[in-house]
Amino acid sequence: PAQGCHSKPGPARPVPLKKRGYDVTRNPHLNKGMAFTLEERLQLGIHGLIPPCFLSQDVQLLRIMRYYERQQSDLDKYIILMTLQDRNEKLFYRVLTSDVEKFMPIVYTPTVGLACQHYGLTFRRPRGLFITIHDKGHLATMLNSWPEDNIKAVVVTDGERILGLGDLGCYGMGIPVGKLALYTACGGVNPQQCLPVLLDVGTNNEELLRDPLYIGLKHQRVRGKAYDDLLDEFMQAVTDKFGINCLIQFEDFANANAFRLLNKYRNKYCMFNDDIQGRSHLNHEKEMFAQDHPEVNSLEEVVRLVKPTAIIGVAAIAGAFTEQILRDMASFHERPIIFALSNPTSKAECTAEKCYRVTEGRGIFASGSPFKSVTLEDGKTFIPGQGNNAYVFPGVALGVIAGGIRHIPDEIFLLTAEQIAQEVSEQHLSQGRLYPPLSTIRDVSLRIAIKVLDYAYKHNLASYYPEPKDKEAFVRSLVYTPDYDSFTLDSYTWPKEAMNVQTV
Repeated sequence: PAQGCHSKPGPARPVPLKKRGYDVTRNPHLNKGMAFTLEERLQLGIHGLIPPCFLSQDVQLLRIMRYYERQQSDLDKYIILMTLQDRNEKLFYRVLTSDVEKFMPIVYTPTVGLACQHYGLTFRRPRGLFITIHDKGHLATMLNSWPEDNIKAVVVTDGERILGLGDLGCYGMGIPVGKLALYTACGGVNPQQCLPVLLDVGTNNEELLRDPLYIGLKHQRVRGKAYDDLLDEFMQAVTDKFGINCLIQFEDFANANAFRLLNKYRNKYCMFNDDIQGRSHLNHEKEMFAQDHPEVNSLEEVVRLVKPTAIIGVAAIAGAFTEQILRDMASFHERPIIFALSNPTSKAECTAEKCYRVTEGRGIFASGSPFKSVTLEDGKTFIPGQGNNAYVFPGVALGVIAGGIRHIPDEIFLLTAEQIAQEVSEQHLSQGRLYPPLSTIRDVSLRIAIKVLDYAYKHNLASYYPEPKDKEAFVRSLVYTPDYDSFTLDSYTWPKEAMNVQTV
């Protein structure tokens, strides 16, 4: 039987449909595969284009799961799911929401990083909008090419800092696609209201420039005024086309641009960047916390001198937290905080097993990508917390869309963090969890969205009025469901006497 967090099946709502025939079976928003009823097949002109079999969505889920489990590698599993997304969108999200904890590491970190590295091989059909530096001056026209007009959320990257993998250029499109899949699977945002965008300004990755399978522009990255002009035009074109309330999330931009672009646009557009992190030099936001200190030669020496309460890894240097560092942290503090947040898993500063073993279970551990539970020699089992921003952005996005918020202040992220903390029980903490189980992420995102919506109306940030009296019911009404729609025509008759045929 299907498990999970999607709404219970009910009567399918009838949806008016202008498309007919072959186009219906090739449109992922409309296609139901063998779940089309005979009446729908006859009325839509697709009878004979589908095998003469009628399946429920539960059986379709079972078929996908059996095929999925036969795959040997995570990359093959990723390709299976992305192919399903291109074929039957409702079933794709039914699969994801049936077990978010199982599928999130496949459609997003860590597997999406591997998929981006091999994007030239895994590319099946275009998904999202590819905009290049050579299209400058024509971005409004390009946005008109997108088939959906009611876009509420855009995720955009220039591919320069994809996870911890560096400059992947046009191969970085897998990140906006995966991020928006989580908007829907974790937050309930309607996928037809989402647009993934890749801004291709070139790549400095010499390996890609030599790769005959590379799908992007083959020249060094364009920087300076031309780059900034492209971004300015893009932001203006998106808001002109989709409205000032359209949410724009910046994703995996290089550190040199991340803060700069955030500060440039945050008060003018509805935008945010959820993964700004450290760089090789201190940006001005961090200078107030810097202290003078004699130069040291290694991280181990820094830890011995500073005796920090917490160490946070975001530099994508695998194994940076050595056993010596972990032993020192355990000797300094009863409960040392060890956050190995670099993505994907191969770039993590240390593993969960290593942290718990060296600190004898006293380490408070979180990682950016998932690790399996760890059982120590004394029999105690720990479930590592995944410090992934997937707990944040789906709920924030749903709340922003629900209220038509035009600017996103930092306070929204603070109240989101507080809500996530409230979701963690004493039992979770005793298991080593710092975050609620991923299996509950849809419920967590819903409560975050309600908090964001409430905050927006209290602080005059919302633009949709009248203010909903029951905010929970209002947000729930916006949540996307993977249940199939009905495409049967609205059929009825008049009274017999009203249909009499007049004769001469």
